[in-house]
Amino acid sequence: MKIVYISGPYRSGSINGIHDNIEAARAEALRWWKRGHAVICPHCNTAYMDGAADDSVWLAGDIEILKRCDIIVMMKTWRRSEGAILELAEAKKAGLEIIYV
Repeated sequence: MKIVYISGPYRSGSINGIHDNIEAARAEALRWWKRGHAVICPHCNTAYMDGAADDSVWLAGDIEILKRCDIIVMMKTWRRSEGAILELAEAKKAGLEIIYV
């Protein structure tokens, strides 16, 4: 079973925007679960933990998780996310399969 990592924006200018980003990532993760993959969705993993640690902690942890995956799925809105841009670069370095939604 391949492990899929969902990449897209988390942050937003409002709590409603964050909520919408989490829900969009969750929906994408569910699509991949239904296809028979194990899925890591960092949006769900640290949902609403904003401010509990520095943003660099979340990103570093996500990069470590990403390195253990087989596929990265770039959501349609990935270009709006600094984190997703870094995740894509790391996925390329690691030789992961890259899928653009």
